[in-house]
Amino acid sequence: MEDEGTLKEVFGESSDDESKAIDNSVNGGQIQNPRWERIKEISGLCLCRDFLSPDQQSSLLSCIQNEGWLDGGCHNQAMRFGDLPTWAIRLANSIREAVYFSDCLSQPIGGETSNEVAEDCYFPAALLWREPFFDQLILNVYQPGEGICAHVDLMRFEDGIAIVSLESSCVMHFIRVESDVDGNEQEGKKIPLHLTPGSLVLMWGEARYLWKHEINRNPGFQFWQGEEIQQKRRTSITLRKLCNTE
Repeated sequence: MEDEGTLKEVFGESSDDESKAIDNSVNGGQIQNPRWERIKEISGLCLCRDFLSPDQQSSLLSCIQNEGWLDGGCHNQAMRFGDLPTWAIRLANSIREAVYFSDCLSQPIGGETSNEVAEDCYFPAALLWREPFFDQLILNVYQPGEGICAHVDLMRFEDGIAIVSLESSCVMHFIRVESDVDGNEQEGKKIPLHLTPGSLVLMWGEARYLWKHEINRNPGFQFWQGEEIQQKRRTSITLRKLCNTE
C-alpha cells in the first residue's frame, strides 16, 4: 500500500489539474532551478544531476520498499505496463516539470517542434506533452559488479526515455551504432556519462535510436576523472512509452 505521506515528501501535493501542479511547483515545489547538461557529442542526450535531493531519494526508495516491489530478496527487477503506481506517476510529472521550468523549452504546449528548436531542447514539446507521458516502468536493483550489456531499447517503445539513478554512482557508456559496407553492425565512438545518485537522464532522437548504452561494473571498468568509483548497490527507474499498436 502506498504511503501518501511519503509520496508528499518526495513530490509534494498531487493534483488532477496539471496546470495547478505546475503552478504549485513554481511557488514552492521541489523543482526550482534544475541543473541540466547537454552531452554535446550525442544529440538528444541530456543529464540533470540534481533532479532528486538525498532526502527525496531516501523517501522514494522507502516508498518502493513499502510497496513490496522487490520482496523476497531474490528479485532484482520489477516491471509495470499500462497503469503506473502513484509514485511513478508523480515521478513522471516531476520530470515533466523539471523540463518545463528549464530555460530551454520555448515551444507552446501541444505545439510542433522544428528541428532547430528540438536541437536546443532537453526534451521536445511533442514528447513532453503526450498523454500518457509514460506508461511502462522497469525497476532494477544492481549489486556491486552487476551492470547492463550494451543495447538500444526495443522498438516497441516510443521515442523519449527517462532514467532515474539512485544509491550508487556509476559510469554509463554510450556507443555509436554503425554498420560496415556489408551491413554488419560495428561499434563506433564511445562516450562516458557519470551518473550520480538522484540524477536524471533523458534520451530521445539519435541518443535513443542510434547509440547503445551500457554499464560495465566489473572490476577495473568504473573510473571517472582518473579515480575508481566505489561500487555499492544501485537502483534505477526507467520510464518509457509503449508504441500505439492501433
